[in-house]
Amino acid sequence: MRPNASVKRNAAYLSSMLEPVHITDKQAFLEEHYPFTPVVKLTDVFRCIHCIEVIRVADFKAYKGENGFIYICCPNAPECDGTVIDWMPLDMD
Repeated sequence: MRPNASVKRNAAYLSSMLEPVHITDKQAFLEEHYPFTPVVKLTDVFRCIHCIEVIRVADFKAYKGENGFIYICCPNAPECDGTVIDWMPLDMD
C-alpha cells in the first residue's frame, strides 16, 4: 500500500494552522476527547491509513485548531495528516 497523496500537502497545514497540545496524562486525555466508543487504550496498536505505518496509541499527538477543536493525530504528524478516524485495526489489513 502507498501513502495517501495528500499527506505531504497537508503536513504544511498541520504545522502552520494547528497548535500542539501538551498532554500530561494521555489516557485521561483520550477518556475526555476520543470521539468513539469504546475509548482506545494506550497499549492498542493500529495502522494509519494515511501513512500506512503501524502505530501505538500511546504515541499519538494532539493539535488544537484555530476554532479550538482538538485533533487526535497519528504519531507521525505533522508529516502524516491522519487522525483517529484513519486508524484501522491490524486485523483489517
